[in-house]
Amino acid sequence: MSVSTPAGTRGFAEIQALGRPLSIEYELIAADKPEADLIIFLHEGLGSLSMWKDWPARVCEAAGCRGLVYSRNGYGASTPRGEQEHWPVTYMHDQAREALPALLRALGLENERPVLFGHSDGASIALLYGAMYPERVKAIAVAAPHVFVEDITVESICAARQAWLETDLPQRLGRYHQYPELTFWGWNDIWLDPAFRDWNIEEAVSGIRCPLCVIQGREDEYGTLRQVESIRKHAPQARALILDNCRHSPHKDQPAAVITEISALIHSLD
Repeated sequence: MSVSTPAGTRGFAEIQALGRPLSIEYELIAADKPEADLIIFLHEGLGSLSMWKDWPARVCEAAGCRGLVYSRNGYGASTPRGEQEHWPVTYMHDQAREALPALLRALGLENERPVLFGHSDGASIALLYGAMYPERVKAIAVAAPHVFVEDITVESICAARQAWLETDLPQRLGRYHQYPELTFWGWNDIWLDPAFRDWNIEEAVSGIRCPLCVIQGREDEYGTLRQVESIRKHAPQARALILDNCRHSPHKDQPAAVITEISALIHSLD
């Protein structure tokens, strides 16, 4: 079932992926413009559909595009992580290979060539999807992407664990997730699993063929400019936007600059 809201059409898509049935909450923006490019927004490791707030709609309006925003399983109001479920090291690969294609099929969007915008974990998923299905993607923009694990990333995720235990972080995440505890520990546990230190998608990036833009804040507490350098090494077509006074969420810290960059990328495709 779907409902219309001032922002767009919201509903739940029932898909079969990752070995089980999943209910995925989604929002379609400007669905009444079928000829416009489609931007798919892929959220961060603790994000969700609602955590984007009105930013995807602002991007779509500025770029003249439609939009698809959704919460991955384990997030928002989508099917939660099982209490005993431990995410595998390949969880971002699995999202790119299985879950996103299944969602597009369920929504009748499997024949689209979308533009992907991903943030943090969502950025890594966008890069993986572009590498796995190069013919299905028109362009990719990523903000604060991870292509390998850095010490600064692990340190900040350890700090997030302390914040969960000692601050009001559970209550704040509860505004955006139906099961915030399951969401937090699913993300936190896998990133702090010693096996995850060897996670690396640098070589996969070489398979991306479409135009690519990488956005990074100089003060990003979860990653350094080495991430950008690696992406540009493996995908020479990538252009970079490095933002001052910007931490791990460029679309929050420098929203106008990010919207301008995404719009410029899309307009360059015409």
